[in-house]
Amino acid sequence: MDFDSRYSTKFNFSREQIEKNLAGALRDLSIAQESAILDVKFNYAYAALIKGGIAVLSHRQLKIKSIPGHQAKIIEYLAQFLNDNSIDILGNVMRQKRNQDFYSGGIEVTEKECREYLDFVGRVLGNLEKRIRRGRA
Repeated sequence: MDFDSRYSTKFNFSREQIEKNLAGALRDLSIAQESAILDVKFNYAYAALIKGGIAVLSHRQLKIKSIPGHQAKIIEYLAQFLNDNSIDILGNVMRQKRNQDFYSGGIEVTEKECREYLDFVGRVLGNLEKRIRRGRA
């Protein structure tokens, strides 16, 4: 995983902090899975993906800077860590959709999209959890 000082700084995270970051991602995924409201499902699935990326960064002893483009960089780091280009592709589709919701008057999320996003984020976090808890870099 390439270190980019524009988007992250070196930081000494404890094992407990890393686990808290991972737990936050898994909690948001659970909320997304349990909600009946499609917008809630989508927003929490996206938050879970980003928090999963933050868990990766903390595992690598990096802290993300809150600057324009940082969420795209988090997705990129996550894709590199898991060596899975589909994360970069679908993660950025989700990011762009979320941006549309924020800055372009809202979005409509379908049930099919939500299922796809939830399956995707569940798979990513499952792989991430195995790697982090196994201690693999």
